[in-house]
Amino acid sequence: MVAIVEIAGIQHKVTPAEKIFVPRLAQETGSTVAFDRVLLVSDDNGVKVGTPTLSGVTVQAKILGHAKDDTVIVFKKKRRKGYRVKRGHRQQYTQIEITQIG
Repeated sequence: MVAIVEIAGIQHKVTPAEKIFVPRLAQETGSTVAFDRVLLVSDDNGVKVGTPTLSGVTVQAKILGHAKDDTVIVFKKKRRKGYRVKRGHRQQYTQIEITQIG
């Protein structure tokens, strides 16, 4: 079974027991979360496509933990002016495991 679900404005292709990183969610580690913006579901019976979403279909997931991405350095410079700015950014993610589609 495969589903395309929208999580925090980003579409993910998920299968049961799959672990993925999504933009940081407010829930705590170990809690379960349900996503109801399911755009497509494919199983043995066929493919169901939503217009734009499927009603009555949810994707259940368990939150495994929170993590940060690698540092992205943002460096700005204007030549001959003595202007230099160096900043770093670390995007925050949540790792979830898909438990159930349906």
